[in-house]
Amino acid sequence: MKFQIEKEILLNPLQQIIGAVEKRQTMPALSNVLLRANENTLTLTATDLEIELVSQINMVIDEPGEITVPARKLLDICKSLANEALINFSVTDNKALVKSGRSRFSLATLPANDFPSLDAINSVHEFEISQKTLRDIIDKTAFAMAQQDVRYYLNGLMLEVSANYLRAVATDGHRLAYCEKETNADIADIKQVILPRKGVLELVRLLADSDEMVKIILGSNHLQVEFNALRLTSKLIDGRFPDYNRVIPTDGDNILTADRDQLRQALIRASILSNEKYRGIRLVLDKNLVKLQAQNPDQEEADVEQEVVYDGNDIEIGFNVNYMLDVLNVTHSEMVQAALRDSNSSFLLTYPDQPDCKYVIMPMRL
Repeated sequence: MKFQIEKEILLNPLQQIIGAVEKRQTMPALSNVLLRANENTLTLTATDLEIELVSQINMVIDEPGEITVPARKLLDICKSLANEALINFSVTDNKALVKSGRSRFSLATLPANDFPSLDAINSVHEFEISQKTLRDIIDKTAFAMAQQDVRYYLNGLMLEVSANYLRAVATDGHRLAYCEKETNADIADIKQVILPRKGVLELVRLLADSDEMVKIILGSNHLQVEFNALRLTSKLIDGRFPDYNRVIPTDGDNILTADRDQLRQALIRASILSNEKYRGIRLVLDKNLVKLQAQNPDQEEADVEQEVVYDGNDIEIGFNVNYMLDVLNVTHSEMVQAALRDSNSSFLLTYPDQPDCKYVIMPMRL
């Protein structure tokens, strides 16, 4: 195996796939990247057995072959070289030689046969969506995913594809985020999949804020996203996601409308003296006024008032301030609306200029 490549051309694909390389791995091959060179293509593959990232480089190959080398070491070598550096890569006697200028590195290798691969994906549904749209829908919901919850099906993002729509829903049992976007998906039935947390985070990292299209392939056990010269494959969580329609309240007839940034700043001020562990804040609603009250075990108190548009019942409700701030931070919308029924019910947060996104926060006792 032998090829010559410019540093920048190799560095970018390496940075794209490095997220799939497990730092604490059980198999030695999982800390390596698989390099497969044939005719006019160099393919780089990394996996942790949950997700797999594959990147392709179109180039001239001197001698075809395949080998695995330590991924992070190869990445660090590329980073350390000068910008215009030319890399000569070759394999001799089970060692990978990386030469550039007056620098020479000899890396340990493992056979390509030792490198695991995810099962082939059986396509059930396929559709295309712009990177910008897909990134937006994930950004507006993924923050509500659970972390290491025993209800394993909550530790990911539920994607629901139906005729012309893609919906994303995340919940940790205390809050819920929902967003939907139009797509060209020509699907007669409704398909639901749960993408695990790591797959979600890697996908967001790879998506650009552009109108370039990506192809999404939904399989029975995997989800695959195909970019121009990059492919992400992720296993799916096998479980039944809660019925989000039952969680989203529809009977909140007390409507509060506020300037998003002013409310956010008021919440930040009040949260300074909230309980560091539970982050609880009391929200007291009066005519065109909201009072935010917080106290902590040191008997310290905060009382912050903010003018809003409100003409409903007098309501006192407790909630986790971090949950509210997360919702207010996912958008640049000017105004935010909250719909409440009473002090014991979940409340619904929406943005008037973004009707396709909804957020639910459960109350907490203070």
